[in-house]
Amino acid sequence: MKLSIIVLNYKSAGLTRQCVKGIFASQPQLEFEVIVVDNDSGDGCCHWLGQTYPNIACWPLERNRGFAAGNNVGIKNAKGEYVLILNPDITVLPGKLEQLVAFMEAHPKCGLAGPRLVNPDGSLQYSTYKFPSFWLPIFRRTFLGNIPALEPWLKSYQMMAWDHKESRAVDWLLGACLIAKKKAIDEVGLMDERFFLYVEDTDWCRRFWAKKWEVWYAAEVELVHFHERLSAQRPLLTAIFNKITWIHIASWLKYFRKWKHAKV
Repeated sequence: MKLSIIVLNYKSAGLTRQCVKGIFASQPQLEFEVIVVDNDSGDGCCHWLGQTYPNIACWPLERNRGFAAGNNVGIKNAKGEYVLILNPDITVLPGKLEQLVAFMEAHPKCGLAGPRLVNPDGSLQYSTYKFPSFWLPIFRRTFLGNIPALEPWLKSYQMMAWDHKESRAVDWLLGACLIAKKKAIDEVGLMDERFFLYVEDTDWCRRFWAKKWEVWYAAEVELVHFHERLSAQRPLLTAIFNKITWIHIASWLKYFRKWKHAKV
C-alpha cells in the first residue's frame, strides 16, 4: 500500500462526501486506501459512505475526541507507506495525490510536507508559519492584532514576504493537508491528544524537526481549500466571549508549557 488518506468528519457530512467523491474521481494511479474517522457527528456520514464505497474503512467514535485524537485513530489503522491527513473541505484534483507522493520520494530527509493551498478564487492561502513567541498567538487572535505597529511582526509569522512559488523547508504547516512518511511517524509519534483543537499541527511539526525530520512546503502541488478561519480576529467583546477563540488560546498555552525550554 502506497498511500493512506485519512479524512476526519465532525458534523460536516456534505463536505466529507464531496471530499471522498473527489478522491475516487481523481483516479489516483497508485495503491491507496481511504480511512474516514467520525467524531460522533450523528449525521449519518459513515452509513452513507459504507453503502456508497464498501471498500472505505469508516471508524465511528463514541464521542467527539478532537482533531488530534480523531486523526490518530486513522493513523493507527493506516497501512500505507505514506499517510495523508486531509480536511474534508479540500478538493482533490487528478494527479495531485501522485504529485504529493512523488515530492516525498524526491526529498528523503523530509518527514512531513504540505501543498500550496489556494482559496476557491485561486488566491494564495497562507499555510506556512514560523514557530511563534509567547505573545504572538494572543495578539493575532484578538483585537490587538489590528494595531498597525504589529503588522510587520504578524506578517513575518505567516512568512508573507515570501511569494510561496518555490518549495522550501519551513518551521510548521497548517494541518489541513499534511503528508507524512509512515516510518517518520513511527519515530516521531502520533499527534499529541492533549490538544483538542488547534496547535496540534504546530506541535507535530516541531517534533518532526526535533527528530531530525524536515518539514517542507511543496509549492508545485496545489489544492483548493474551502477554509473558514473560525478564530479570526474579531472586535474586543466578540473575541472575549467567543468559545473558539478561547479554545485556541488554551491550546497555545498548553503548547508553550510543553516547549517552554525550547528555542524559538
